[in-house]
Amino acid sequence: MQLGINLGYWGAGMDADNLAVAQEADRLGYAVCWAAEAYGSDVPTVLSWVAARTERIDVGSAILQIPARQPTMTAMTAATLDTLSGGRFRLGIGVSGPQVSEGWYGVKFDKPLARTREYVEIVRRAMSRERLSYEGEHWTLPLPGGPGKPLKLIVHPQREHIPLYIAAIGPKNLEQTGEIADGALLVFAAAEHLEETALRHLRAGREKAGATMEGFDVVPTLPIAVGPGGTAGGDEDVHALADLFRPYTALYVGGMGSRRQNFYNQLAQRMGYEKEAAEIQEKYLAGDKEGAAAAVPHRLIDQTALLGSVARIADRMQAYADAGVTTLTLSPAGFTLDERIASLRAGTEALERAGLA
Repeated sequence: MQLGINLGYWGAGMDADNLAVAQEADRLGYAVCWAAEAYGSDVPTVLSWVAARTERIDVGSAILQIPARQPTMTAMTAATLDTLSGGRFRLGIGVSGPQVSEGWYGVKFDKPLARTREYVEIVRRAMSRERLSYEGEHWTLPLPGGPGKPLKLIVHPQREHIPLYIAAIGPKNLEQTGEIADGALLVFAAAEHLEETALRHLRAGREKAGATMEGFDVVPTLPIAVGPGGTAGGDEDVHALADLFRPYTALYVGGMGSRRQNFYNQLAQRMGYEKEAAEIQEKYLAGDKEGAAAAVPHRLIDQTALLGSVARIADRMQAYADAGVTTLTLSPAGFTLDERIASLRAGTEALERAGLA
C-alpha cells in the first residue's frame, strides 16, 4: 500500500505552507500529491506549481470538476500537466454536486452517470490523439451542420496512458467507476465498512468490464492527527483528536447538499448511522452548526480518520490494506507547518511499522 497527501483547497489559509508540505512528502517517498477545487482555486494551476517544485512525487487532481470543463479541455490539461511534470500526472474527475454544478457553473445536475461515462470516453479518445468525432446524448463533436471538423490533440502526453480516477460515493457511481476508470477516489471510508460501501460495487464494475481488481487503485482520503506524544505517546487523547474533525464531518454529512440530495449523508446512513445522520443534517440545515458538530458520533470520526499514536495509526493502516486499499491518501491536521510535517512523518513511520512500506 502506498501513501498519498491531499493539500485540499488552495486558499484555505495554509497556502504558504502547502508547497513545503508537498516537498516534504516528495522527500519522504509519498506516491502522489493531490489537490482539490470547488469554487475557489483551480486544480491545474496548483498542480503546475507543485510539479515544478518537486522531483518524484506524482501530482493528481482530486478532482477536476466535470461541469467546469468541456471534456476536450480536460484532455488538453491532462496532456499538458503530464508533459510538464515528466509523466507524473494522475487525472481525477467527478461531477461535483448539484449546489456547485448549478450554482457556480450554471450546469444542470442531471444524469450524472451518463454524463460521466460520455466524458470519460471523450477524454480517453482525445488523449490517445485520435482524430475526434463523438455523437452522444450530452456531447457531439464536431457540431453538425457547421464549419467544425474532427481534430486531434497536438500535445504529445509523456505517457501513452494517463491514469484516470473518478470520485465516487454512491453504489451506481462506484460500479461505473470500476467499469470505466483506473482508480476510485473515496471519502469517509471506514475500513470496517469498505467492502459493503465501496469494494463490492467496484468489483461488480470490474467484472462487467471483464477485468479484476488487479491494478485498480482504491484511494480513500483520511484526515490524520497524531497525539502530543507522537511515537511514544499513548492513545488517551484520541477523543480530543477526533473533536478536531467534528466541524468537517458535520459540514459534509449535514450541509454538503440539500436535505433531499446529500451523498455524504447517504453514505453515513449506509455505514449504520441513520439516526445520527438525520440529526446532524437537521441541525446543520437549521443553522445550528455547533449542535450538528456535537451530534457527530465519536465512532464515525474514529472510523474515518487516523488518530492517536503512531502504533495506533499503524494498526489502522493495516486494516485498510487488508480491506483492499492500494493508495492511502492523508490529509494532515494542524494549523502550523510543523504540525502538518509531523503528521506526514508519522504517516511514513506508521506504514513502516505496519510492514506495508
